[in-house]
Amino acid sequence: MKNEQYHKKNLAIVVGGGPAPGINGVIRSVTIEAINSGLNVIGVYDGFEWLAKGDHSHFTELRIDDVSRIHFSGGSILRTSRENPASSKEKLDKTIKALTQLSVDYLVTIGGDDTATSAYKIDELTQGQIEVAHVPKTIDNDLPLPGNMPTFGYQTARHNGVNIVQALMTDATATKRWYYVVTMGRAAGHLALGIGKASGATLTIIGEEFRNQKISFNTICDILEASVIKRLASGHPYGVAILAEGIIHKIDLEELKSNPYVNLETDTHGNIRLSEIDIGKVTKEEVRRRLKERGLDITIVNKDIGYELRCADPIPYDCEYTQDLGYAAVRYLLSGNSGAIVTVDKGHLIPIKFQDIIGANNKIQTREVDVDSDGYKVARKYMIRLEQSDFDEIKNVARLALIGNMKTEEFIQKFKYLINDPPIKEQES
Repeated sequence: MKNEQYHKKNLAIVVGGGPAPGINGVIRSVTIEAINSGLNVIGVYDGFEWLAKGDHSHFTELRIDDVSRIHFSGGSILRTSRENPASSKEKLDKTIKALTQLSVDYLVTIGGDDTATSAYKIDELTQGQIEVAHVPKTIDNDLPLPGNMPTFGYQTARHNGVNIVQALMTDATATKRWYYVVTMGRAAGHLALGIGKASGATLTIIGEEFRNQKISFNTICDILEASVIKRLASGHPYGVAILAEGIIHKIDLEELKSNPYVNLETDTHGNIRLSEIDIGKVTKEEVRRRLKERGLDITIVNKDIGYELRCADPIPYDCEYTQDLGYAAVRYLLSGNSGAIVTVDKGHLIPIKFQDIIGANNKIQTREVDVDSDGYKVARKYMIRLEQSDFDEIKNVARLALIGNMKTEEFIQKFKYLINDPPIKEQES
């Protein structure tokens, strides 16, 4: 019996990147299927943090009793980190050495694009010594999975985000105020759009609607200001706007440098730290200033939601989904395969080889919102934003201008460009 135990192969689990609802579900599923298939399971603590230093001492042996009920809980029992061993050859070498010292035969990584890139590099360098499968994770839903399947955690994040926004909408109605809600989504607006569409928010702004063009900060504020005026014209002095944090990457940085509401921080190389710009606050201050100058006193409150979403307890969808993913990862590896992102579509395992999804920059390609899709067109139909129909009759424009304490021609000159696709003034394009 001891000799049989000695020859068991080892499967290690590493969690990288930010948390997402369902991580524990993947850990549970991988552990149970691996043990039932005759493997030992090693849970590595803190992602690649210690492995990248050549330290293989931060781990635990996982048993079925340890994981049988963890899929109901948010967070990660193995914790996580953003350490990226693919960022240097030295870190990669130390990581592979540490995994070798742990006698790892199979590696299951759970994470987003950076973790997947690390898994790809480990698979490439070990050449079959360590066989690797990656389970894609992000609440941003921005990884290109087949059949438009969501990344695990997205559905739970959207569900909880909708609950928060619904409460804010009720408060906005009761107190006659506006909320500007910023959601996570650095590279894509799926989460913002999903929350906005499901909750019936007044409007949602995502980076993709500007179609890869740089925009003015004023354009974002014009969209928001025009929606406030249009709501006032319908007798509703309140609303909730959802902003994807990624829109900050679309804004001209030179313009931001001169904005009095923006406190720009730079890194050690002098680059502006975009993640530190509070897009909700700066748009709130600018829109309030504009309205107040024209005698319109509107209360606007900015709120970020993200951390509340990514460690939430998973909803049943993600509990089920992560069980499928974990099982699929183990079966993929034990079938003699390696070097793929594991996905499930319509109940079938669909592995995507790393080399088919890694771009020229050694990163996974991003799945953005398709603003030409019917789904996005439906979302826009239910938003309160300026449309072509608002300018079809001069009396409609005159009424909007009157509500905004503006002259009709002034209103047209300032806002009509917002009906363009993308909503960019000609001199900016």
